[in-house]
Amino acid sequence: MNISHFFISLLSIVNEMSPYILLGFFIAGLLHSFVKPEMMARHLSGKGIKPVIKAALLGIPLPLCSCGVLPTAVSLHRQGASKGATSSFLIATPQTGVDSIAATYSLLGLPFAIMRPIAALAGSLLGGSATNLFCNEYDEKRAPQNHDMTSGPSAQSFGERLISALRYGFVDMVGSVGKWLVIGLIIAAIITVAVPDEFFLRLSSYPILAMLVMVVIAIPMYICATGSIPIALSLICKGLTPGVGFVLLMAGPAANFASVMILKKNLGKRATIIYVMSVITTALFFGILIDYVLPTGWFIPDVQAFSPSCHVSFGWFEITCSIILTILLLFSFIKSKSNLNLDKFNSSMTNEYQIEGMACAHCQATVKKVIAALPGVSNVEVDLAAGKAIVEGDASKQDIENAVSQAGFTFKG
Repeated sequence: MNISHFFISLLSIVNEMSPYILLGFFIAGLLHSFVKPEMMARHLSGKGIKPVIKAALLGIPLPLCSCGVLPTAVSLHRQGASKGATSSFLIATPQTGVDSIAATYSLLGLPFAIMRPIAALAGSLLGGSATNLFCNEYDEKRAPQNHDMTSGPSAQSFGERLISALRYGFVDMVGSVGKWLVIGLIIAAIITVAVPDEFFLRLSSYPILAMLVMVVIAIPMYICATGSIPIALSLICKGLTPGVGFVLLMAGPAANFASVMILKKNLGKRATIIYVMSVITTALFFGILIDYVLPTGWFIPDVQAFSPSCHVSFGWFEITCSIILTILLLFSFIKSKSNLNLDKFNSSMTNEYQIEGMACAHCQATVKKVIAALPGVSNVEVDLAAGKAIVEGDASKQDIENAVSQAGFTFKG
């Protein structure tokens, strides 16, 4: 692999995406600080199609990944949202988001950016409606809770909410999706310069087969909506059809093995099967629609702009945005490595608990928040890498287990 070509390809993609990613992070922070979960849960309660539609429309702009959306969805369900609305929210939210829609436009063009939320809406309506039809709504384990998973305290002033929005968008959001964004960018650059075109050209002769292969690969793995974009671009540049790339964009972020296990525990086996099948069905339907029905020229990105063999020039604005994004990613990495502070704990009152299902900084913050809110907890730290919570205080193990389980994670003790 030519190292210089690798870095040129990587820098080209980063410079193209960075202004839109930063804009998306900012809008994500505003949504986080100004949209109350209580309002969302109120609109998602009740029977019929109306809560399902509302859940889809609320979920599409929210910038949550497939693991980050789970605590939010579980909280909404326990606050009164129906199973159908919860499933609709779970399908729509991780597939899109203001950050990923903006980044999709930057790399893949306007038709892709428009088609993503349309496909997310269709899939969420299908999954939510099927859940209402085939799943029993009654769940004796569900009880109203008040865990705030998505927004800051309602008593904050406008200025405080704005500061909270900036902190969430440029610190918490970067921590949640940063690692997966970097992985996606590196994979895209490697595919661009290291994988022979002939490898994909053979598969491109059979688009539907390629889509099925993409579904098998994409569903179990974890990849965020923004991180999937450069990978889809590199696959299209190598000769796969736009429809195949679109299947990756929709199926990859919507589910992964860990999220499916947590969903099964909270909504049941039947709702989980409907959820996964809705994701697969809509991804394949819109992939086929793009390749066989809609004009092909709409979905062909400007591959020359990312070719490592051509001359590339970077504008000052794009370079500045790329530098800012790099600094934010480095800060997030350093923060994650130094986040655990055990010096302030009283060892005689400290217990450690294993927790499964945490996959990002958003999950980590959620677990820390619900445990810290318990009576008797004086201090808590959550080690994401080790999958454990260190809790100081006299809160009972049962209370901690209930709080963690209600947030959508698995308490192992």
